[in-house]
Amino acid sequence: MILKNTFTDVGHVSLFTKRFFKEIFTTSFEFKEFVWQCYAIGYKSLPLVSLTGFIMGLVLTIQSRPTLAQFGAESWIPGMVTLSLVREIAPVITALICAGKIASGIGAELGSMKVTEQIDAMEVSAINPFKYLVVTRIMATTLMVPLLVIYADLVGVVGGFAGYNIHGEVSISRYFSQVVESLEFADLIPATIKTFFFGFFIGMIGCFKGFHAENGTESVGKAANSAVVTASLSIFIIDMIAVQITDLLAS
Repeated sequence: MILKNTFTDVGHVSLFTKRFFKEIFTTSFEFKEFVWQCYAIGYKSLPLVSLTGFIMGLVLTIQSRPTLAQFGAESWIPGMVTLSLVREIAPVITALICAGKIASGIGAELGSMKVTEQIDAMEVSAINPFKYLVVTRIMATTLMVPLLVIYADLVGVVGGFAGYNIHGEVSISRYFSQVVESLEFADLIPATIKTFFFGFFIGMIGCFKGFHAENGTESVGKAANSAVVTASLSIFIIDMIAVQITDLLAS
């Protein structure tokens, strides 16, 4: 039964995704709603992403310093922290934060609209609810999550600088010169590309769970909770695949 339900859900998600790509290239694009969703998803997430990114850089630097100091390799801290943040930690942690905040919000919002028959009312009013509600949100998450990850990288580097200067002293120019020297395009490109997939699946899963919420107010909470769990799991799966592909290309 569980296996059957899993394959059924995969089929429904596939059809939902197919409809999304079909709707992008048909009829007009809801640009105003897209801009509003970018604001709601991106700008309103900045405080949480800022705090998370700063703490990531600060804690990683503080935790790494004693071990590297035993080998006299404290000068490697800026490069090591930066590579760790850019390649793996910042993309995954930021995406998980977005899954908890954005996917749950989208799932609850669309779920409540489904339960209260607002989506049905939009169809009666000759408004395409899929185009207006789903396409704009998925496009917004696909665009804004990579931008939030890049922002988290920058804030994380600042946090690393603050952590380094707790027990030592280094000028900001020297610290950031070491950061820049440690980075290559081969580090930035794969890490950035996978964040677009993170954003796409966060939006897709949140919209799917909310758009297919069952009748009853209880289903709204279930849609939000299921959206977070499924989106978080998809992030780990995508990251695992991305790491394998990057390793194959590098070898």
